Amino acid sequence: MLMKAASWSFDMFLFDRLTNGNSLVSLTCHLFNFHGLIQHFQLDMVKLRGFLVMVQEDYHNQNPYHNAVHAADVTQAMHCYLREPKLAVHLTRRDIMLGLLAASAHDVDHPGVNQPFLIKTHHHLASLYHNSSVLENHHWRSTVGMLRESGLFAHLPMDERLQMERDLGSLILATDISRQNEFLSQFKSHLDKGDLCLEEAPHRHFILQIALKCADICNPCRVWDTSKRWSEKVCEEFFKQGDMERKWRLEISPLCDRYTQTVPNIQIGFMTFVVEPLFMEWARFMGYTHLSPMLGHLGLNKASWRGLQNELEAGSARADAAAAAAAADTADDSPEDGEGPE
Repeated sequence: MLMKAASWSFDMFLFDRLTNGNSLVSLTCHLFNFHGLIQHFQLDMVKLRGFLVMVQEDYHNQNPYHNAVHAADVTQAMHCYLREPKLAVHLTRRDIMLGLLAASAHDVDHPGVNQPFLIKTHHHLASLYHNSSVLENHHWRSTVGMLRESGLFAHLPMDERLQMERDLGSLILATDISRQNEFLSQFKSHLDKGDLCLEEAPHRHFILQIALKCADICNPCRVWDTSKRWSEKVCEEFFKQGDMERKWRLEISPLCDRYTQTVPNIQIGFMTFVVEPLFMEWARFMGYTHLSPMLGHLGLNKASWRGLQNELEAGSARADAAAAAAAADTADDSPEDGEGPE
């Protein structure tokens, strides 16, 4: 399957089964070799694998969505973007390595709940990072700790290692969904002005941030069966958080109430307000021809969710009508005032 790692139709669920739950380690090792990173940076293969095993094991498999399979899926999407002609001719091996590392570790040790939950439950991570990009800071700092423990870059000069750690943090912090409009506005501005120059390191880094953001939310752009499965998983994680909030008598977070929200409705909103605006600009940058399959899936998947939502609403209307009819029948069968058994 690894020969098809650059295919947008790559089935990460199948690959995870075939690798006995080691999709992240297997894929990332392959991609480091494919891009010539091991030889170029003189990396120790044992240390690389050791680092990736630590990363994979630090993901929580009990999370329906934010687990190592999601990380592998984001890494595969990043690989697809890095191979796009618009980027491939400009990216250095350092850019590629940072992009793959950030993708593989961007959600490491995710607790399966969002930042507002951590803040309102006074979690120690919220205090540690002053309620700002709490999860993303934790993912970054955890990754740095594992990099140092593994000794993967121990042979590189100290200043180079520290800069890599900072750049890795900048990439991971960009996945904070609360900063979506910030990055989207910057991206639009660059494209409107036509001032992106990929020969300049800061501009390449900004595009890597955008690429990682796109890879992180690309599920709606996958083929329907795969996309639907990811959507159901992320909503189940939302609903599990809502169940905890209900149990602890906390205010239930938006999108987390399984009794008032539906998967189709959540997905339609996510596609409309988050995915489509970013991917339209990503396509404007990359070229619509290259991204047309992703945009095509996005449109078809949104239509499919609308169809499912309409079915749910129709079913709900039928149930309400049946309940009303049953109530009317019960009222007709009840004794009138003054009547009753003698």
